[in-house]
Amino acid sequence: MNQSHYRSLLTLGIPIVIGQIGVIILGFADTLMIGHHSTTELAAASFVNNMFVLAIIFSTGFSYGLTPIVGSLFGQGELSKAGNALKNSLAANTLLLLLVCLIMGILYFNLDRLGQPEELLPYMRPYFLILLASMPFVIWFNVFKQFSDGITDTQLSMWILLSGNIFNIIGNYILIYGKCGMPELGLTGAGIATLSARILMVVAYLIFFFRTSRYRIYREGYHHGKVNKHDFIQLNKLGWPVAAQMGMETAAFSLSVIMVGWIGSIALASHQIMLTISQVCFMMYYGMGAAVSVRISNFCGQHDIANVRRTANIGFHIILCMIVATAIPIFLLRHHLGPWFTDSETVSVMVAQLIIPFVIYQFGDGLQINFANALRGIADVRPMMLFSFIAYFIICIPLGYIFGFVFDWGIIGIWMAFPFGLTSAGIMYYLRFRYKTMKSI
Repeated sequence: MNQSHYRSLLTLGIPIVIGQIGVIILGFADTLMIGHHSTTELAAASFVNNMFVLAIIFSTGFSYGLTPIVGSLFGQGELSKAGNALKNSLAANTLLLLLVCLIMGILYFNLDRLGQPEELLPYMRPYFLILLASMPFVIWFNVFKQFSDGITDTQLSMWILLSGNIFNIIGNYILIYGKCGMPELGLTGAGIATLSARILMVVAYLIFFFRTSRYRIYREGYHHGKVNKHDFIQLNKLGWPVAAQMGMETAAFSLSVIMVGWIGSIALASHQIMLTISQVCFMMYYGMGAAVSVRISNFCGQHDIANVRRTANIGFHIILCMIVATAIPIFLLRHHLGPWFTDSETVSVMVAQLIIPFVIYQFGDGLQINFANALRGIADVRPMMLFSFIAYFIICIPLGYIFGFVFDWGIIGIWMAFPFGLTSAGIMYYLRFRYKTMKSI
C-alpha cells in the first residue's frame, strides 16, 4: 500500500521538481552572469530581487487558493466546474495584481530612503521597473500552473518552465554581455530577458489551454461559467491566508536584506549568492510539497482521511531523503561555491561561512514545507497566518537583528536566526495537521 503512495507521489512530484530545478538553474545563471559582469550590479540585483521575491511569493501563495478547490473537484470528477474555478481565480488574481503593483510602485519611489549604498541606486532603478512590468505575467502564470497541477497535469508546467528558463538564460547572455550585435546592458539586460521569458510562458499556457483537446472539458466550464460570488469568496478565503503565510516566510529572508544592506555591498553580494544556493534545496522540497498538496486535496475530495495522513507522512519521508542528497554535497563544497559566482575573494570567504547556518535549517525548512502543503491540501489555511507571524516576525527577524547587531555577528548572525524561524514554523504546522486529521477520524 505504502509503495503505491511513494510511486504516485514521485510520479506527480518529479515533474514539478524538474520544473523547479529549471527555476534554480535560472537563478544560478542570473547570479553567475551578473556577478562576473560586476560585483556592484550583483549587490544591486540582490536588493531588488529580494523585494520582488517577497511580492512573487505572496502572489503565488494567493494563487494556491485554487489548488485545493481544483484538486477536490478533480477527485470528484467535476471537471467542468474546475474550468469555472480557473476563470474565477484569474479574476481574483488580477485584482491582487493591482494591489501588488501599487505597493511595489510606492517602494520604488522610496528606494533612496531604505539605507542602501548610494552607488547601487542607478543600477537598482531601471532593473526594478522592468521586473515590475513583468509582475502581471508572473501572477497569470501562477494561476494556470496551479490549475494544471491541481488536475495532475504536472508535466505541462515542467516543460513550459524549462523552455522559458532556457530562453531567459540565452537572453541573459546576449543582453548582459552585448552578444549577437546587441548592446551590453548589464543588469538591465538581465531584467529585459526575464520580462520576455515571463511573457512567453503565459502565452504558451494560453495556447495549451484554449487550443488543445486535453483541456476541452475544462475549457467548456471556463467559457460557460461565470465569475460568481461563491467561488470568488472561496478563493479569497483560501488564498489570503496562504499568501500571508508564504509572504511572512519569505519576509524572513527578503526583509533581512535591508539589515544586510546596512553592513555593506560585500555582505549584499554574499547574501544574494547564498539565496541562490538556498533555492537549490527550497525549490526541490517545494516541488515535492506541491505534489503532497495535490494528492491530499484529491483524497480530501473523496473523504479519505486515512490516505490524507499517509500521504503527508510519506511526503515528509521523501523530502528528508532530498535534504540528505542536497545539503551534504553543498556543505562539502562550501569553499568552492563562492568563486563560481564572483571573482571577489572576500565575498567567497563570507559565502563559505554562511553555508553553516544554511545546513542547520534544512530539516526545519523541509518540515514546514511538507506540512504547510498538507494543510493547504485539506484547506485548513487560516491558522497558518498566526503560526507564520510567530515564527518569522516574533522569532526569526528579531533574532536576526539581535544576533547580527547586538551580538555583532554581522551577516552570519542574521542567517543564524533562520533555523529558529523555519523549525518553529514546521513544528506548529505539523501539530495543527495532526490535530485536524485525528479529529476527522
